[in-house]
Amino acid sequence: MTGSPACSCRIFSLLAALAALAPSSAQAWNAAGHRLVAAIAWEHLRPDVRDEVTLLLRQHPDHDRWIRRAGEEDSDRRIFIEASTWPDEIRDDKRFYSAGSGDTTPTLPGFPDMERRRSWHYVNIPLNATPDATPLSGQIDKQLVALAKTLGTPDADAERTYALPWVIHLVGDAHQPLHTSVRLDASGKWDKLGNGLEVHNPFNSRKPVSTLHSLWDDLPGPPWLRGDKLDQASRVLISVHPRPAYSSGATSSHRWIEESWLIARDSAYPPGNDRTPGTIPTITEAFFERSREIADRRVAQAGYRLADLLNQSIKAKRQAGQR
Repeated sequence: MTGSPACSCRIFSLLAALAALAPSSAQAWNAAGHRLVAAIAWEHLRPDVRDEVTLLLRQHPDHDRWIRRAGEEDSDRRIFIEASTWPDEIRDDKRFYSAGSGDTTPTLPGFPDMERRRSWHYVNIPLNATPDATPLSGQIDKQLVALAKTLGTPDADAERTYALPWVIHLVGDAHQPLHTSVRLDASGKWDKLGNGLEVHNPFNSRKPVSTLHSLWDDLPGPPWLRGDKLDQASRVLISVHPRPAYSSGATSSHRWIEESWLIARDSAYPPGNDRTPGTIPTITEAFFERSREIADRRVAQAGYRLADLLNQSIKAKRQAGQR
């Protein structure tokens, strides 16, 4: 476990009340998790990269929406944080459509198309195989590489503007263990990234029964976490899980996904998943606290790594443009 017991107690006491207020729906790390990732990343961007991402986000068709949500403090930092949740928000946005489900929608100015790209958020790698096994579905492994490459492409600002919120978001998703794995349940069916397993969580009075996937999504805090409370939570995460001096996998999305898969295999499921189909396991205090510590650590790692990825990609773009 990273950090001292005293530090761990500080972060648990700060975020415990937030986690207890988690919502009834979730789709990745919830909005709090993605905002925390972005808040941490912002603190570790080079000044020139902050300027670059600010310019790109100002060109995004939904920039005005992010300003309204940021409220009175519509700073460049707040807009960067608000952009982190955009790929989840378009799932319920009627301007967009889901491939294979319903009709397409008209392409609006500034967008390459209006597809929601649901498969970009995850990759289903079976837990009864190895982390390099062929995924059953999902594209986060491929899209993170492609989108990062787009960010490093000179003279392609329209494409980079579209790619940036996706990169901010998907780096967070890649660090959520149940966005990289799939497991056979007791009846021999794939559990849909943990969405097929219901659990009873006595440590969340507002949401005592949820899917295992939703439990993990909600660990960073409630989706409405913003402003001073978000800043306080991000500072605590940085304190408890400080940025490592060096990491060989800092910008390797393949490495992040493998780490998440290993966590899913070893720690993401409550013990005794071979129980009778139809029964709902109860989360123990030890499992809940361990899961929360893992979630905190992964959110912090995602923030540092997002900063590293953007610093590297934007640098590559500038260097290419100077040649």
